[in-house]
Amino acid sequence: MKLLIITALAEFQKDVLRILKDAEIEAFSSSEIDGHKNAGSFIAAQSWFPGERVGNESMLFFSFTKEELIAPVFELIKEYNKNLPTNNPVRVAVVGIEQFI
Repeated sequence: MKLLIITALAEFQKDVLRILKDAEIEAFSSSEIDGHKNAGSFIAAQSWFPGERVGNESMLFFSFTKEELIAPVFELIKEYNKNLPTNNPVRVAVVGIEQFI
Protein backbone atom coordinates (compact mmCIF):
# COMPACT_ATOMS: atom_id res chain seq x y z
CA MET A 1 0.00 0.00 0.00
CA LYS A 2 1.26 3.47 -0.94
CA LEU A 3 0.03 7.00 -0.36
CA LEU A 4 -0.14 8.86 -3.67
CA ILE A 5 -0.13 12.66 -3.33
CA ILE A 6 -0.78 15.06 -6.22
CA THR A 7 -0.88 18.86 -6.17
CA ALA A 8 -1.96 21.02 -9.08
CA LEU A 9 -3.40 24.41 -9.91
CA ALA A 10 -7.19 24.37 -9.63
CA GLU A 11 -7.46 25.03 -13.38
CA PHE A 12 -5.86 21.60 -13.99
CA GLN A 13 -8.42 19.73 -11.85
CA LYS A 14 -10.29 18.12 -14.77
CA ASP A 15 -7.00 16.97 -16.30
CA VAL A 16 -5.81 15.41 -13.03
CA LEU A 17 -9.15 13.64 -12.65
CA ARG A 18 -8.73 12.23 -16.16
CA ILE A 19 -5.18 11.10 -15.32
CA LEU A 20 -6.41 9.31 -12.20
CA LYS A 21 -9.14 7.60 -14.21
CA ASP A 22 -6.71 6.60 -16.99
CA ALA A 23 -4.32 5.16 -14.37
CA GLU A 24 -7.22 3.19 -12.83
CA ILE A 25 -7.01 4.93 -9.45
CA GLU A 26 -10.57 4.17 -8.34
CA ALA A 27 -10.66 5.75 -4.88
CA PHE A 28 -9.12 9.08 -3.94
CA SER A 29 -9.82 12.26 -2.01
CA SER A 30 -9.36 15.88 -2.99
CA SER A 31 -9.27 19.23 -1.26
CA GLU A 32 -8.93 22.86 -2.25
CA ILE A 33 -5.67 24.40 -1.03
CA ASP A 34 -3.63 27.57 -1.56
CA GLY A 35 -0.29 27.03 -3.26
CA HIS A 36 2.53 29.45 -2.51
CA LYS A 37 5.89 30.29 -4.03
CA ASN A 38 8.41 32.71 -2.57
CA ALA A 39 8.43 35.60 -5.03
CA GLY A 40 11.58 37.52 -5.86
CA SER A 41 12.09 40.89 -4.19
CA PHE A 42 11.25 42.81 -7.39
CA ILE A 43 7.87 41.12 -7.73
CA ALA A 44 7.13 41.55 -4.02
CA ALA A 45 7.98 45.26 -4.25
CA GLN A 46 5.39 45.68 -7.02
CA SER A 47 2.57 44.46 -4.79
CA TRP A 48 0.22 46.89 -3.04
CA PHE A 49 0.86 45.00 0.17
CA PRO A 50 4.37 43.56 -0.15
CA GLY A 51 4.20 41.87 3.25
CA GLU A 52 1.26 39.72 2.16
CA ARG A 53 1.70 36.54 0.23
CA VAL A 54 -1.22 35.56 -1.97
CA GLY A 55 -1.59 31.90 -2.86
CA ASN A 56 -2.69 30.26 -6.07
CA GLU A 57 -5.94 28.34 -6.02
CA SER A 58 -4.73 24.76 -6.05
CA MET A 59 -5.94 21.22 -5.49
CA LEU A 60 -4.58 18.38 -3.39
CA PHE A 61 -5.44 14.82 -4.38
CA PHE A 62 -4.47 11.76 -2.39
CA SER A 63 -5.11 8.05 -2.60
CA PHE A 64 -4.12 5.00 -0.61
CA THR A 65 -3.45 2.67 -3.50
CA LYS A 66 -1.67 -0.43 -4.71
CA GLU A 67 2.00 -0.09 -5.60
CA GLU A 68 1.49 -1.36 -9.16
CA LEU A 69 -0.83 1.57 -9.95
CA ILE A 70 1.80 4.20 -9.12
CA ALA A 71 4.02 3.97 -12.24
CA PRO A 72 1.20 4.76 -14.70
CA VAL A 73 0.29 7.90 -12.72
CA PHE A 74 3.89 9.13 -12.84
CA GLU A 75 4.13 8.49 -16.59
CA LEU A 76 0.86 10.27 -17.35
CA ILE A 77 1.78 13.28 -15.22
CA LYS A 78 5.27 13.43 -16.74
CA GLU A 79 3.71 13.55 -20.22
CA TYR A 80 1.11 16.10 -19.13
CA ASN A 81 3.75 18.44 -17.67
CA LYS A 82 5.70 18.45 -20.96
CA ASN A 83 2.91 20.42 -22.65
CA LEU A 84 2.08 22.92 -19.91
CA PRO A 85 2.13 26.60 -20.88
CA THR A 86 2.81 27.57 -17.25
CA ASN A 87 5.66 27.38 -14.78
CA ASN A 88 3.47 25.46 -12.31
CA PRO A 89 3.70 21.76 -13.12
CA VAL A 90 1.50 19.10 -11.58
CA ARG A 91 3.47 17.58 -8.70
CA VAL A 92 3.25 13.97 -7.58
CA ALA A 93 4.84 12.10 -4.69
CA VAL A 94 4.53 8.67 -3.13
CA VAL A 95 4.90 7.74 0.52
CA GLY A 96 5.23 4.20 1.78
CA ILE A 97 2.64 3.02 4.30
CA GLU A 98 4.01 0.75 7.02
CA GLN A 99 0.67 -0.29 8.51
CA PHE A 100 -2.96 0.20 7.63
CA ILE A 101 -6.40 -1.11 8.48
